[in-house]
Amino acid sequence: MALRNSARQRFHFPPVLLCMIGFSLIFAAAGCRDHTGSDVTPEATGIDDFSSEVQDIEGAISIDGSSTVAPISTAAAESFEKDFQNVRVTVAISGTGGGFGRFALGETDISDASRPIKADELAECQKHGVGFVELPVAYDGLSIVVNKENDFIESLTVDQLKAIFLKEGGATTWQDVNADWPDTEIKIYAPGTDSGTFDYFFGDVVAKNKDIEHPRDDMSVSEDDNNLVNGVAGEKGAIGFFGASYYFANQDKIKAVKIVNPETGLAVGPTAETIEDGTYAPFGRPLFLYVNVKSLKRPEVKQFIKYYLQNAGTLAEQVNYVALPAAIYERATEHFENRLSGTHFLNSEMKKQSGTLAELYLADRLVGAE
Repeated sequence: MALRNSARQRFHFPPVLLCMIGFSLIFAAAGCRDHTGSDVTPEATGIDDFSSEVQDIEGAISIDGSSTVAPISTAAAESFEKDFQNVRVTVAISGTGGGFGRFALGETDISDASRPIKADELAECQKHGVGFVELPVAYDGLSIVVNKENDFIESLTVDQLKAIFLKEGGATTWQDVNADWPDTEIKIYAPGTDSGTFDYFFGDVVAKNKDIEHPRDDMSVSEDDNNLVNGVAGEKGAIGFFGASYYFANQDKIKAVKIVNPETGLAVGPTAETIEDGTYAPFGRPLFLYVNVKSLKRPEVKQFIKYYLQNAGTLAEQVNYVALPAAIYERATEHFENRLSGTHFLNSEMKKQSGTLAELYLADRLVGAE
């Protein structure tokens, strides 16, 4: 696919992260972030204070993957390093698919993912002897956004999204989508093909039939969601999509479009409430960590995951995501403590499973165990 601006951009997190965490991100040439401490205190954030835990733990933890999950992992790393100052955590962004590629080779301890692992990615992990524990950490909504000055679009249907985003849709101007809309050229800004957000938008919703439905090849793409925000903000005829947290952090620049729920026929916008209650359909989704089982034998990784899970809801809300129900965090903790490896989202024939997180995230649904 010949997509413009396909070079990966790394480590430009939303401004809300800097405000809430109070920490200046340092950009390394290799695309990894070094954590050197923060002024955030447990009392100020509601994060559990682990200062009474064993303090002689030391080592390095490597995380890569989704740009959507990275703000939560970054917040967890910064807070963790306040209590465990001899542990260094690096968080890189190469997209969900790129992260799984490194994870399968044993190059990282943790893979951030904005979608469940795919069958071919699981096969790569098995090929290289990488077992993993699958841990949901938050909910996110995929937001569809337009330029702030766009005064003609209030809502879109999935069929209209197909017309806009697919080669087969054929829409090049907004008038092609709706005869009452202006004859203005459509400019599209989208995540890169390694992004789990790209996979979710096209694979799960807009282009389910890959034999006859294909993403347009004239989109401006980037792994850096801030580039997408700025692209949409800079062109009146623009439309784009990315994780809802980036919309929440940039509401002064862009406008979210309501999506018509295919089940109810109601147009619903992305909010914490609509993402959590499922009415923002079909664009609500869970976010995940995948943790290498062998890495969990190291005390610094084990302690970090324990810390992450105990504080995931608070950390998620601090950076504009939605906390999972307590019951899901309890199941995730049981999976972590018992090292239950494999995925819940593929069946024994390696086909994708359908269902809600609560229905699928059960120990007896695990496949692909180490």
